[in-house]
Amino acid sequence: MSACENPTSLSESVMQTIETIDNLINEKMAVMLYFSAPTCNVCHALKPKLLDAMTQNFPLFEIVSIDISTSQDIAAHYSVFAIPTVLVFLDKKEFVRKSRHMSVNDVIQEIKRPYEMMTSI
Repeated sequence: MSACENPTSLSESVMQTIETIDNLINEKMAVMLYFSAPTCNVCHALKPKLLDAMTQNFPLFEIVSIDISTSQDIAAHYSVFAIPTVLVFLDKKEFVRKSRHMSVNDVIQEIKRPYEMMTSI
């Protein structure tokens, strides 16, 4: 990997806006939005496992963590009404939407083939 390539990263900026997230989706090939809240125990248990699996399997993914307790407008914009919710965008289009009961393996398997097709070009 060259120094210019951006490996999977986690953006938890307090300055998140719908516009900055939409711009990221339009600029990057692969983006995952992870919606959670500080009071959600499932969110806290799932997040490190999911982020680790994403980092290991999909190095070009940009990952954005969104706290819906402080960003209700962003959650509403993406029609997120339950937590945890994962939205995966590939080539600017929503490709995967998982809410509440999900396994890390299911998320990885749904992304694997299209991601490999996109990155093999």
